[in-house]
Amino acid sequence: MPGLWLAKGLLRTRRAWLRVRRRVLKSTFKRCGKNVSFDPGDVYSYQNIEIGDDVFIGPGANLQAGESGIIIGNKVMFGPNVSIMGGDHNFSEIGQFMFDVKVKRPANDQTVVVEDDVWIGAGAIILKGVCLGRGCIVAAGSVVTKSIPPYTIVMGVPAKVHSLRFPIETILAHEECLYPPDKRLSRKHLEEMLTNWDRRDQ
Repeated sequence: MPGLWLAKGLLRTRRAWLRVRRRVLKSTFKRCGKNVSFDPGDVYSYQNIEIGDDVFIGPGANLQAGESGIIIGNKVMFGPNVSIMGGDHNFSEIGQFMFDVKVKRPANDQTVVVEDDVWIGAGAIILKGVCLGRGCIVAAGSVVTKSIPPYTIVMGVPAKVHSLRFPIETILAHEECLYPPDKRLSRKHLEEMLTNWDRRDQ
């Protein structure tokens, strides 16, 4: 019985300490909205990350970017052990070891954008220059190497569009419930994006 009390006490102390560390580290992000949950023991390039409101980042996160940054919208969920790599090494210099190259080319760092209402499954990896469209789902273990249309479900290595979350009519109704008129995706916009996604590897 004393062991159980001790364990409960240690858990309460750990949770309180996590809350304090989270509160302090929130101010080091480039921007951090309300109701953002993250493990302060994980790896972040804080000064280059913008986070909206109501975001949950699961434990084991590794979110790193150069000056190009990472932009995360509102109502976003990350499973555990998600990685976002917004940068790359410059491996193009002749006569230098890659380890010794300190200057990057513009193409080496590219912004990663995670739009609103996105769910990224456990262990997914998002690479530089990718935009995850509003309402999309990235399946666990996927490696996303190119931008994803809104309201799609992607999976695999590399990630490919598997299906839509909803039919277009339902997406339009969903958008009408959640967004003001000037923020909604139009039928034309949705149809163009979904028609133009790269089907070569489908």
